[in-house]
Amino acid sequence: MSGKPIPPRPGVGAMSARLAEILRVDHAGELGAVHIYRGQRAVLGAAKGREKIAADLAEMEGHEAVHLARFDKLLNENKVRPTAMAPLWRVAGFALGAGTALLGEKAAHACTEAVESVIEKHYADQIEEIRDRDPELAAELTKFREEELAHHDHAIEHGSREAPAYRLLSSVIKVGCKAAIKISERI
Repeated sequence: MSGKPIPPRPGVGAMSARLAEILRVDHAGELGAVHIYRGQRAVLGAAKGREKIAADLAEMEGHEAVHLARFDKLLNENKVRPTAMAPLWRVAGFALGAGTALLGEKAAHACTEAVESVIEKHYADQIEEIRDRDPELAAELTKFREEELAHHDHAIEHGSREAPAYRLLSSVIKVGCKAAIKISERI
């Protein structure tokens, strides 16, 4: 996002259309996150001596699965369709997770740090945007944002910035996440 909250659009139905965009993109993001962790666990989870990172990845995937389940419910309650890109995001998320895990634990952590830095900023912008008109949803997003920040910080503590080609890897992942956000809001 641009760093500034999106002002409400004028016109009848504008608020519900914006809510649909928010729910659709957040659902897509959590879907992608679940599959990133699944890809990382597919590579690192079976490796001997990697029990600690496998447990950490499973725990973080569990957090994302809770978020995803909540957005599934919100989509249904608000009669909002998920993104048509969901099948691609599943595959892309898994591939990103597996690919970074194949580069090693630090690269897997770099992936988590990059993704979570984009997502936490995205959530912060949404919280600012909807705080007054939907305080209940803003409170839920605040909780989710805090969990995403914990994942981000965990990744840094475990050497994300020591990954091979860290800056390049992080930049590419961030650009991909930002593009996925824009696409998922609309499609």
